[in-house]
Amino acid sequence: MRSIAWGAAASLALVATAAPAMAQEESQVSVLHAVPGLTVDVYVNGEETLPDFEPGTLTDPLTLAAGEYDIEVYPAGADPDSEDPAISAEGLAVPGGENLTLTANLDADGNPALNAFVNDTSQLDAGQARLTVRHTAAAPAVDVRAGGSPVIEGLTNPNEEVLNLDAGTVSADVTLAGTEDVVIGPADLDLGEGTNTIVYAWGSAEDGNLDLAVQTIDGLHGDPEGVPSGEGGLVDDSASAWLWVLGAAGVAGALVAGRKLSTATPSA
Repeated sequence: MRSIAWGAAASLALVATAAPAMAQEESQVSVLHAVPGLTVDVYVNGEETLPDFEPGTLTDPLTLAAGEYDIEVYPAGADPDSEDPAISAEGLAVPGGENLTLTANLDADGNPALNAFVNDTSQLDAGQARLTVRHTAAAPAVDVRAGGSPVIEGLTNPNEEVLNLDAGTVSADVTLAGTEDVVIGPADLDLGEGTNTIVYAWGSAEDGNLDLAVQTIDGLHGDPEGVPSGEGGLVDDSASAWLWVLGAAGVAGALVAGRKLSTATPSA
C-alpha cells in the first residue's frame, strides 16, 4: 500500500489567511479519489464517517459551510486505538464561496498528491459546451485528441486546459505528447449544451491502470454557479469528511492562485 502521510503545514497557513473573508459563505465541493490501490477510512471529530472510500470514486457535490474540523485518515481497516493516522490535523478551516473539485491522485512521479481545482461555471453562449481536461495521472505530458486531431497538446500533471466548443458528441483519446501512442480511450464524450464536462486522466502509466473519470456541471446558460454532478461512482453525504481533509491540504490557497488551486505532496 502506498504511503499517504501528506504534510499540510504550508497549506494550513494559506487556509488561515483566506478563511476569515469567506467565513459566512458555503462551497459546492466534489471529490475524486484517484490514487490506485488505496482505500481509506475517514474520521471527523473522533467518529468514523467515511469507511472504505475506494479509488475511482467521484462524490456528489456537497454544500459545505465554512468552519473548523478535526480530521484523521487511516488506511482502511486500521484500529484508531492502536495505530497512528496517515493524516491528522486539528482545527482545519474550510473556506467557502467556491465551486470546487478536490482530487487525491498521483503526481507525475507516482507519489500521492492533493490538488484542488476551481470549476469554471461562467455562462456559455447558446449552442456551446465547455470541455475541461485535467492531468492527474502518474504519466508524462500528453496530447488530447478529438476526432483524431489534437485539441490539447503537451498537458502535464497537475495542469488543466479549458475549451469552449460546439455542443455535441466527441470521440476523444489521449496519446503521449507528440506521438500516436494512445494511452487512454478512445471514449465518446457527450458535450451537452450549457455544460462543463470535466475529464480527469488518472492512474499510473507504469502500472498500466490509466483511466478516465468524468464530471459534469450543468445549468451554465442560467444559474452561473452551476451544480456539479459526479459520474464516477457516488457516495452519500458522509463524504464531507474526506472533502474536509483535502480542502485543508490545499483548497484555500487556490482562491489566490486562480483556476488551478494548490498541490500538496507527501512529506513521508
